[in-house]
Formats: sequence, structure tokens, C-alpha cells
Amino acid sequence: MKNLFKKFGIHSILIFTSLLSIFPFIWLISTSLKGNTENIFAYPPTIIPSEFTLSNYIGVWHKVDFVAYFMNSMIVAGATVFLNLLLSALAAYPLARMEFAGKKFSFFAVLATIMIPFQAIMLPVYLITLKLNMVDSVNNFMGYLGLILPFAVNAFGIFLMRQAFLTIPKEMEEAAIVDGCNIVQMFFKVLLPMVKPSLAVLAIFTFIGSWGEFLWPSIVLTKESMYTLPVGVNNLQGMFSSNWRFIAAGSILSTVPIVVFFLFMQKYFISGENEGAVKG
Repeated sequence: MKNLFKKFGIHSILIFTSLLSIFPFIWLISTSLKGNTENIFAYPPTIIPSEFTLSNYIGVWHKVDFVAYFMNSMIVAGATVFLNLLLSALAAYPLARMEFAGKKFSFFAVLATIMIPFQAIMLPVYLITLKLNMVDSVNNFMGYLGLILPFAVNAFGIFLMRQAFLTIPKEMEEAAIVDGCNIVQMFFKVLLPMVKPSLAVLAIFTFIGSWGEFLWPSIVLTKESMYTLPVGVNNLQGMFSSNWRFIAAGSILSTVPIVVFFLFMQKYFISGENEGAVKG
């Protein structure tokens, strides 16, 4: 009976915390489904709309170039995820398997960059981006490069992939070499398939971070046609004055790809997190 009450108390706290965390999202959905005649700031607040409508979603879709914002975000997030997976794995493998002078120093130097927030280096990165003409005022391709390359690899990804490579027995590499694989074939055909869970975890975190990035695109972008979804949704506030129904609908639409991507990758998520934590 004591254990039953203990579990009940723990689960009650977890459920309350979960509801508290998800309430802003529920409120956002409720606001996006309310009609123009319903007061969204009524007190006490109403979660279930009395006038259920999808017109806010239709309005946002037609009154702004939502498809262009969506495609820009997909290009930036997709390229960022691909580069992070490739470059993090390529950087992590020698740190996990090869022996060279300064190996530990290099690893800890990379790891130390986690403590440096992007805001601290944003100004020099911006100046470098301008010097390299990686801005949309040159052309759209250079604009995409300016959005993608500053986030193409990070210390977290290198650390995660290094931990994943450390869990693979060295005998697997030796067997691949005996079978006639060169180092490139062994890396891409043998090792990478064995660390799929960690790659999935890195892909999820990178996609969420890239998709929701607002500060950097709002600084480097000058053309509205190049806006990503977070910048475009923020632009709704000025375009529609205080139409919070449209803003809420735009925000909900912008979160759908994140949810879909996570659901698609979730079967790898838990195993990947554990894989990166079992060996130091």
C-alpha cells in the first residue's frame, strides 16, 4: 500500500508538470480555432472554442507566402541536418579510433566550445558572412549558405558521435578490412549503419534547433522571399496588427513539421540517447 501511494504521488506530480508544460501549446491551438466574434482574452479563459472555425489557418495560408517560408525552412533545416550528421561523424571517428598527437587536447578543445553561446560569437560570424558574400542580397544560393554554414557542425554532435563510435568493437573494423574494405568503405558501409540511433538523435536535435532558429535569419536576411517560418510568422504581427488568431494559426502550422519529424524518428531516440551515455 505504501508503494502504491508513493507511485500515485509521483505520477500525480508528473501529470501536473506535463499539463503545466503543454498548457501554452493547448492555449495556442484554442486561440487559432476561435472565430472573430469570440473574445480570446476573456476571463475566465475558455479552452474549448464556442465558435469552432478553420478560417484562421486558411487566412494565414492565403494572405502570406506561407509555402515559400515553409520551403525556405525545409531547405535550411534539411541541409543543416545533413551537414551535421556527415561532418560530426567525420570529426568524431578519428577522436574515437585513431591515435595522434594532441588527440585529448583536440577533443577537450572541441568540447569546451559548448560553453560558448552563439550570441557571444554572433558579431564576428556575421562579419565573416558579409566578407564571404553569403547573404541573400547577392543571390538566393548565397543567402542559403549564410543561413546553413554557421550551424553546419557543433561540439554536441561531435561528442555524441564519438561516444557512439566508442561502443563499436574494434573487431568489426578489423573484419571489414580483412574482407577487403578500404577506410572509406568501412566508415560508410560498416560503421555508420551501426550508429544509426545516435545519428537519429543528432538529426532530431539539429532539426528542431534549425527549424526554430529566429535570431540569425532575422539578422542576415534582407528579402522577404527568403524568410524562414519563424521570421515569417513573426512578420504576421506587423502585417495583421493584433490579429492573434492568425498569429496562433501560423505558429501551429510551423510546429507541425517538427512533430512529424520527431514521430518519424522516435523509435531511435531512446536507444540513441543511451548509446551516447554508456561509455566515456
